Amino acid sequence: MLFAGGSYFDLFPLRGLTSPYFDELSIWGKIGDYFWHITLPVVAAAIGGFATLTMLTKNSFLDEIHKQYVLTARAKGASDRQVLYGHVFRNAMLIIIAGLPTALISIFFTGSLLIEVIFSLDGLGLLGFEAVMQRDYPVIFGTLYLYTLIGLILKLVSDLTYVWVDPRIDFETRGA
Repeated sequence: MLFAGGSYFDLFPLRGLTSPYFDELSIWGKIGDYFWHITLPVVAAAIGGFATLTMLTKNSFLDEIHKQYVLTARAKGASDRQVLYGHVFRNAMLIIIAGLPTALISIFFTGSLLIEVIFSLDGLGLLGFEAVMQRDYPVIFGTLYLYTLIGLILKLVSDLTYVWVDPRIDFETRGA
């Protein structure tokens, strides 16, 4: 990030969401200027999230590859591609889907505060942090409400994706 936006290449701005001459731009100029300013923060958030998700995926696949059903499938004469996509992929993805909402929430909210401070942006992470520091309880509860709501929505999406990936999983038949 430092090379693309810092003093080395100077391709992207390091601070703020808009240029000083933002009001003088056309509508397409404003859109382009906004995307030009938001490029580095989005890339920084994506790289951090990508590293965590990649590690989770790698560990999940390595655990599944060493299980007995993979050895059995290979002994029956299935090709490596059939074993990987037909057996390992589905079971490994279940673990990733179960851990994805937690990973996304931690990546998004932990990284958002750091990215907002580094790139001088005003966002929800910085608002929540400053509210805690100033003991502004209504703002603290409001940001916690939004974080919790986003977390619950991601959990719902995770459960729906869980059933879509493996139709054998059925939440309706669970005992109460």
